[in-house]
Amino acid sequence: MRRFLGGFLMGDCAPLDLVLKPFLLFAFRFYVAYVFIKSGLTKVNDSFQVTPGTIDLFKYEYAVPVLPPEFAAYLASYAELILPIFLILGIFTRPAALGLFILNAVAATSYPDINLVGELYHVIWGVMLAVIFAFGPGKFSIDKWLSYKLLGKESNVVFALISVGVLSAIGYFLASKFL
Repeated sequence: MRRFLGGFLMGDCAPLDLVLKPFLLFAFRFYVAYVFIKSGLTKVNDSFQVTPGTIDLFKYEYAVPVLPPEFAAYLASYAELILPIFLILGIFTRPAALGLFILNAVAATSYPDINLVGELYHVIWGVMLAVIFAFGPGKFSIDKWLSYKLLGKESNVVFALISVGVLSAIGYFLASKFL
């Protein structure tokens, strides 16, 4: 009991690490991916071409530093559509989280008329992305399976692929239900 309590208080708690942490990391990955995909879809047309309206927004409304507005429009639009797919699948998760973190920070600072609620949402998404970047994708990811393969450890490939497939199917169902 003393060992359990000491581990729990100091953050080394097997039940939390084995059960809660993987589901929480997946939930963070899925929620942030949902938000960014939804935003990215507003910037493209049905054939996934960046709309002229999006380019105009980047020219006249958003004050994106350093980058030309047309390039920033294309970069932001496609990053919002591609990087979340990496998050959901859990492949190249840390680079995807870092890219979305930077995109989120630039969006929060470059939009001049953001209100307090919008700032709060950007902070929440930023914290979720920072957690994903710091802790990695968790068990339910292709990255976890790949790390086992690259490190030469035995892994349960079937479990990893089934987990990613089941969680992706659940995510797809939820997205189709609520989008």
